[in-house]
Amino acid sequence: MPPTATTVPNPSAGTRAAAPAGEGRSSQPELLQGTLDVMILSVLNRSASHGYGIAREIERLSGKLLTIEEGSLYPALSRLSKRGDLSSEWQISATGRRAKVYRLTPTGRSRLRDQAALWDRLAKAVSRVVGASERVAVPRYEGAE
Repeated sequence: MPPTATTVPNPSAGTRAAAPAGEGRSSQPELLQGTLDVMILSVLNRSASHGYGIAREIERLSGKLLTIEEGSLYPALSRLSKRGDLSSEWQISATGRRAKVYRLTPTGRSRLRDQAALWDRLAKAVSRVVGASERVAVPRYEGAE
């Protein structure tokens, strides 16, 4: 079972990895710029959803390691809509409330394909760099502990 996570807003990048309870802000890595956009596009590629549903799906798919703040989510949804990646319409939710439901447009689907390929290459490159440090013995110098 994953550790209990705390939510920390990150207005510049849109999301942070959630830290285990009790760990400070400094232990939370900032995710790369654009991470939130590609995650939103990925979630909406599966099905249309309202903002709250998108945030919860990202949290669920990440194993509760990522928490999306409203202050980051809604500006990202607005930006993606203005760019033509998303369309939206107001609907009545299952609870009887009005909710803006977002859908991926053909432009958004194309952008998702491009971004997913980029993220795949980036993840492989980072993995190669991190893996290389494990394969190479780091020399120890006298006096170093």
